[in-house]
Amino acid sequence: MKTVLGIDVSKAKFDVALLFESGKSKSKVFCNSEAGFGELNLWLAKQGATKIHVCMEATGVYHEKLARHLHEAGHMVSVVNPVKIKGYAQSELSRSKTDRADAKLIASFCAKHDPEVWQPAPVSITVLQSLVVRHEALIQMLGQEKNRLDIATDATRSSIERIITIFESEIAHLKRQIRSHIDSHPDLKARRDLLESIDGIGEVTISRFLAVVIDPQRFDSARSLAAFLGLTPIHRVSGSSVRGRSKMSKAGNARFRKALFFPAMVAIRYNPIVREFAKRLALAGKSKKLIIGAAMRKLVHIMYGVMRSGKPFDPKIGAAYA
Repeated sequence: MKTVLGIDVSKAKFDVALLFESGKSKSKVFCNSEAGFGELNLWLAKQGATKIHVCMEATGVYHEKLARHLHEAGHMVSVVNPVKIKGYAQSELSRSKTDRADAKLIASFCAKHDPEVWQPAPVSITVLQSLVVRHEALIQMLGQEKNRLDIATDATRSSIERIITIFESEIAHLKRQIRSHIDSHPDLKARRDLLESIDGIGEVTISRFLAVVIDPQRFDSARSLAAFLGLTPIHRVSGSSVRGRSKMSKAGNARFRKALFFPAMVAIRYNPIVREFAKRLALAGKSKKLIIGAAMRKLVHIMYGVMRSGKPFDPKIGAAYA
């Protein structure tokens, strides 16, 4: 047993549960802001908790500043998939669902399972991530405005058209800004140049991949990367009566999986390795949806192989990317 701090983070606040080696605990609520971070520091010092293991869920972007702050303060920080916490709650038969109870649950999980220590991404990656997220948001808003244009009245059409023009201009500007940012960092540029050699992978998909994966060297295999992205299948077979359909785990970054859908369809037509792979699945009677999911996973394997080898994509050595 060690002193751990479980944190349940939301947009405006975060609840903490400090679990001591003796088994006693203390709880408190802070604002999710720089001022709140300072108050947390003072509170921890008052409790005599100078170096602790902190654990929190990955909650979009709300946890990032707090995790970096605690890491820079010298604490061990773990950022875990919410699915793990949910599974732990079920195993503990937890019935309470409040922010305070969740913080205590996360602290208990940390004490029992000693999760992997989180390391903050380099500044070059955090900047890329912010640019990519903004680019995605503007594309989504542009789509909404175009949908509104389809049913617009004469009174609102010109307003919507002006907004569409603004969005298109800003999206183009962000695309140039992302490319310029990657060009200015040799490691990112080298990876981008390698990925551009793969048939079916475009500039937008590459920038999103670099922002999500951060560093391919932290994955020991292509399969572990695919699992991280939520692209590995889950099989439902038990005894003689359960024969459910296999499906994608979807445990990773949903935005990247969505971004990979159309590149996978392009790769099925134009990438020789993915095309032959898809043909074999089709001859085996697999559904179109399953084939596209498998093509997405195959593309990730190829992207991993290219970056780990440091060599451009070569369809003649396809076995190297399996």
